[in-house]
Amino acid sequence: MTVITKDRDQSRFNVIPVLGHRTDPEGRILEVTDELAERLGYPPEHFLGLRPEELATDASARRIREEHLPRFRRTGCLENVPVAFRDQAGGRVSLLATTTAVRNERGDLQECLTVYTELSDRARLERQYRDLYQSTPAMLHTIDANGQVTAVSEYWLEKLGYAREEVIGRPITDFLTDESRQSAMQWSVDDVIAAGEQKNVPRQMVTKSGEILDVLMSTRAERNVPDGHQSLRVASKDMTERNRAEAELREAYEEIARLNDELEQERDYLREEVSVAMNFGKIVGESPALKAMLARIGAVADTPASVLIIGETGTGKELVAHAIHARSGRADGPLVKVNCASIPDELFESEFFGHVRGAFTGAHRDRVGRFQLADGGTIFLDEVGEIPLPLQGKLLRVLQEKQFERVGEEDSSSVDVRVIAATNKDLEKAVEAGEFREDLYYRLSVFPVHVPPLRRRGDDVVMLAVHFLEQVCLEFGRPVPVLTQGQVEAMRQYEWPGNVRELKNVIERAVILSPGETLRLDLPNLPPQTGSAVQPHQPGDGTRAYLTEDEMKAEQRRNLLAVLTAANWRISGDGGAAELLGVKPSTLSDRMRAMGLRRPQKASTGRK
Repeated sequence: MTVITKDRDQSRFNVIPVLGHRTDPEGRILEVTDELAERLGYPPEHFLGLRPEELATDASARRIREEHLPRFRRTGCLENVPVAFRDQAGGRVSLLATTTAVRNERGDLQECLTVYTELSDRARLERQYRDLYQSTPAMLHTIDANGQVTAVSEYWLEKLGYAREEVIGRPITDFLTDESRQSAMQWSVDDVIAAGEQKNVPRQMVTKSGEILDVLMSTRAERNVPDGHQSLRVASKDMTERNRAEAELREAYEEIARLNDELEQERDYLREEVSVAMNFGKIVGESPALKAMLARIGAVADTPASVLIIGETGTGKELVAHAIHARSGRADGPLVKVNCASIPDELFESEFFGHVRGAFTGAHRDRVGRFQLADGGTIFLDEVGEIPLPLQGKLLRVLQEKQFERVGEEDSSSVDVRVIAATNKDLEKAVEAGEFREDLYYRLSVFPVHVPPLRRRGDDVVMLAVHFLEQVCLEFGRPVPVLTQGQVEAMRQYEWPGNVRELKNVIERAVILSPGETLRLDLPNLPPQTGSAVQPHQPGDGTRAYLTEDEMKAEQRRNLLAVLTAANWRISGDGGAAELLGVKPSTLSDRMRAMGLRRPQKASTGRK
């Protein structure tokens, strides 16, 4: 008697003529039968405290841990599960194990009894074949000469949603669509066997729930099997997802082709529209303030430095960003604009860096962020002072490391982007107030560019007004009117709190409200319905109560000649014509050029 205890003579377990052992609740062997000890070639004491998986081959030990033990914990028993032990000589002993749990009255596990049945070589091979057939991750089924199913793999059952007992003995045609059934019934099993192997025959199968599966079937005939019958082994490959994906891909390609055609048709039009709207970086004006700004643009444009454009609302910061990009080495790359003031706080990260499907509620598909769109080009962060403080750190990382992660994704992506930012805020004060990160401010403002307000650009207002007037009239299909001297003077004197944007809106509104050739300009310092400060003739003396345009120009010319003569044609300085008129010398010079007035040449005297 083989008892792995202090007094093994008290037990009679070892004399049972079977291969078996007892284990404690922790799975350690308490004792083995003489039959098992002898079959494996070890003394009974060798098994004390070992677990069965420590006697098994590597593959069998893994199966015990991953399959048999979890099943035993769930069900409390195992029946004819395959186990392979190593004997003392290193040979393989193939067994089938049946295990039963022994519990006390409270239901607590006391021990486990396991009995093994050794497989013969042929039985072992047949069982291995059946196990392999059923467990292989492929759709396999076998039919007899009558077309009835005799065997199926687990994967076949899983794909079609049936239990084994629902399938065995039924005609295979029960699991085919009507179209595939009619095609299959044209051939008998004997015909298929006689024809030899068939590969990748398209068929459609029906799952238990009614879903249609597209499959490719390959067949192999089995002749002269031991029972004398013929059978057909069939392997099926599920092509449903692949076919669906290919169909969707074809539809996507067709949609891409259609959109590409539309984009090509719109390309030239859009280029023209962008050219008109943005003038490809053309900045109108000749004032000293504007020239100073253009000099800074020229200095920084072709460098990789980050630029911070600072200016009031409406000064044309976006136009400056376009000018920097157009003059840089990235001009052929994209220029992507982000209006930071219009993005909800919760969507900033997704807008900047993109997201993957399912990252948050409403993320139904992957989305590319603005930084990825701008890869190889420039990103323009308008109103950068509106970026939430928590996101400023992530933006700083992109600027420093040129890497980011999409929302919901752990993998980092690299990006090559130049950053141009713009703001109408005082970011230094925002830094002091803790509303803007100091390190991000210094990173963005490597090279600041200040855009002067329109009130500091002198006669640029007139050049811009003429430029906008020509653009709007061209767009509206109207003749371009001439600005009167009164209108020009009113525009020079107006403060333009809305800057260039306000000027453009004023000109566009004036064109809309002027059906004829006379421009009706609406400014607070301009008398209504007129463009000059010249007083008209009063009614009652038989004359008109107004001046024509030509008469008003003639009156202005006479007035200029009079003041120039009085000042001896000296324009600036004390007692100059500009001081007498109460205007700037540059304004007076513009008026003289517009009216063709020049200082008279002194008569030359010759010697006798």
